[in-house]
Amino acid sequence: MSDTDGRPVDETPEALEPPQTPKPTADGERQPTASDLFGQALGSAARRAGMDPAKEAHTGHVVWSAMGGWRGVFESVLPGLAFVLLFTFTQNLPLSLAVSVGLAAVFTIIRLVQRSTISAALGGLIAAGVAAALALWTGRGQDNFVPGLITNAAYGTAFLVSALIGWSLIGLAVGFLMNEGTAWRKDAKKRRVFFWLAIAWAGLFFARLAVQLPFYFAGDVTTLGTLKLVMGLPLFAPLIAVTWLAVRAVYPPRVEAGDSPAS
Repeated sequence: MSDTDGRPVDETPEALEPPQTPKPTADGERQPTASDLFGQALGSAARRAGMDPAKEAHTGHVVWSAMGGWRGVFESVLPGLAFVLLFTFTQNLPLSLAVSVGLAAVFTIIRLVQRSTISAALGGLIAAGVAAALALWTGRGQDNFVPGLITNAAYGTAFLVSALIGWSLIGLAVGFLMNEGTAWRKDAKKRRVFFWLAIAWAGLFFARLAVQLPFYFAGDVTTLGTLKLVMGLPLFAPLIAVTWLAVRAVYPPRVEAGDSPAS
């Protein structure tokens, strides 16, 4: 594998390397580098989603946990599905948006009442509210999908750039979870795996853009909304599984005598 200049990834020029010896603080402790902070943020998010390679877990369980279980599926799918169906059959934009945002609000309230983690539901509610406000302001149903398109562009770019400069976001997250920081960059196999995983995630986000943008510009709300649903969890889940299996391949779980490794 080589970078855009044809050099092997393991020979990334020093210009791409951030400082490796952070200045100590007044009390002698090392200041966290940018890679430390990114790794901690990404790793914490992965851990909350149930994707911690330091723990033994079956692939199916990890994927289901990352999706949020049945509740996560409903929270991800129902608001968008309600909008598409209502707009398709009624062409009533305010009604369609109100029901969509209302469902997101209901999910958030349920989590608050049950005192469960609300970050995902609250994020979905805020995103739905912003999208609805934009669509109402422009009067165009397709603008309800603008925040999602921007998010895909941002995520796709972040994963692609991180892979090309040799600092895969997947590697930073896994390095934090495995308590090895950025030591994975000295291992050719790990760097190669994390490079291609970041490329795969970038490919998912850019594929969504490539397929959905033509229908956005055409104003085809029904097809655009349907494609967003089809290219959401149905593509997210398999890539989560691939990511988990690839990471476990370079960080095999410790197996005690008489035990069998999780799969």
